[in-house]
Amino acid sequence: MASARTRARGDGGPTVPLRRGGSDKTDAHAAVAELRRQIGDGGDAAGILVFFSPAYDREEMLVALKEAFGSTPVFGCTTAGEITPFGYISNGLTGISFPAADFMVHSALFEGLSQFQIANTIERTHQLVSQRHAQAQGRPGFGLLLVDGLSTREEQLVSAIGNALAGLPLIGGSAGDGLDFKSTIVLHEGRCVSDAAILLLVTTRRRFSVFKTEHFVPTEHKMVVTGADLETRRVFEINAEPAALEYARLVGLSNEPLTPKIFAAHPVVVRVGGQYHVRSIQKVNPDNSLTFHCAIDEGLVLTVARGIDIVENLHELFRRLEREIGPLDAIIGFDCVLRNLETEQRNLKAAVSDLFVAHRVTGFCTYGEQYMSMHVNQTFTGVAIGGT
Repeated sequence: MASARTRARGDGGPTVPLRRGGSDKTDAHAAVAELRRQIGDGGDAAGILVFFSPAYDREEMLVALKEAFGSTPVFGCTTAGEITPFGYISNGLTGISFPAADFMVHSALFEGLSQFQIANTIERTHQLVSQRHAQAQGRPGFGLLLVDGLSTREEQLVSAIGNALAGLPLIGGSAGDGLDFKSTIVLHEGRCVSDAAILLLVTTRRRFSVFKTEHFVPTEHKMVVTGADLETRRVFEINAEPAALEYARLVGLSNEPLTPKIFAAHPVVVRVGGQYHVRSIQKVNPDNSLTFHCAIDEGLVLTVARGIDIVENLHELFRRLEREIGPLDAIIGFDCVLRNLETEQRNLKAAVSDLFVAHRVTGFCTYGEQYMSMHVNQTFTGVAIGGT
């Protein structure tokens, strides 16, 4: 069922800072109450984003958000870790409020992704774009897409929506569940929904820049997918050998168990349009097949990648964003959970967390990221927002 909400005020007056908050309290009511103290009650907001741990009881979370923010539209999803104003946390929540003085938000909920229909998705996206255009008064904007991270429909959805946005840039993330891979949800105005996605069209008089960055380069080690099920993102054979065993051989492992941290440290990439994009592995299965975070088909040529300095890569990103739009008021960021695992393994998590704090990042650790019309993996995507 489609939904569109708009809340906006005039242009007058100075820029109102985006209010951000977070909490590591384990009780939903206590955590939301702490968030409300940091970002306000939403009375002057066009909308609020909340990213929260799957450890919270969903019904309690809905009640707490309703009590805290009343009729203000609240959107969000479950996570595989949260990025707060005080850095990375787990089993908590984080949020950001869009001041109505500077922002207007239109939203649509796409349900039943398992029965994805491209024509219907494109039509509903066009309708939302038309609603935004009628009220935007020529102001620019961007799309923000949150998707059930276990739906396996991101590629089709992002491609359809991205190409129907009439030139609006698109970013977003796939909801997580703390690496349990059992159930992920999106939150749309008082409902927690699985097998669904939320599209927000955010109009603003602020300067902004959407971005994507990754920190991998290809090596000389190639592999060909010789057995796969596109529907389930499962690869059974690589180079005509059991997928997990051949992957382990190519990355130089023998008896070491294949864990998410191994997949984070040894990703594979595919070349599309002259650029390499990471295709992250989610897990190894008992039959030595590999399940990926994105669509993989037979005949695809993959390349083993190696990492470069992730901290310097982020420094470079933030310097570029500041050159483009000036001082950063906030960044809404979508950080692949495998990047989080990699920095933890390499004792770099604190350094990355400090960088996020310094550059005002609010967001979550994802099961995949959206950028323009592509679903990508092992990247950091988002939107940086500056002044008017």
